[in-house]
Amino acid sequence: MPASRPARGPEATVKVWDPVVRLFHWTVVTACVLNLFILEEGHYWHRVTGYVVAAVLIVRVVWGFVGTPYARFAQFFPTPSKVFDQIGDMLHGRERRYIGHNPLASVMMLTLMALLAVTCLTGWMQTLDAFWGEEWLEDVHAILANGIMVLALLHAAAAIFESWRHKENLVWAMVTGRKRA
Repeated sequence: MPASRPARGPEATVKVWDPVVRLFHWTVVTACVLNLFILEEGHYWHRVTGYVVAAVLIVRVVWGFVGTPYARFAQFFPTPSKVFDQIGDMLHGRERRYIGHNPLASVMMLTLMALLAVTCLTGWMQTLDAFWGEEWLEDVHAILANGIMVLALLHAAAAIFESWRHKENLVWAMVTGRKRA
């Protein structure tokens, strides 16, 4: 059987998350843990970690237009009708399974990416003479970082819940890049 075709039977899987998507995901997870809980705010390694997030975010945005099919924004862009259809399906116990991002996960991912971008921007702005010591900017940066933490925890809880509901380990899928066919 050619290597590009998934195996048949109960263990059949399909490649979903390519290495760029997985590297982005786990880099951001690591960076958020470091910057929110371990590294000293505003110090050298906190800033370096922020710049790493900014760099992988730029790569991921570009990859969202030119990458593999499940990485492309066009594949999972969450229109209002898709989101409301998924919510309605969930409320009626008939939610369908998605190979890529489902509409609500798409909203979460794009929201987290936007918050990461603005957090990186406000962190960088704090290093500029024009904004040095501005408390409002520090407050905005902290509020955004805390928002990321809350949404990331909600995202992780949803992934665990959806793993249980669909009997598929979504966290492991983000490690291996493969999901059940």
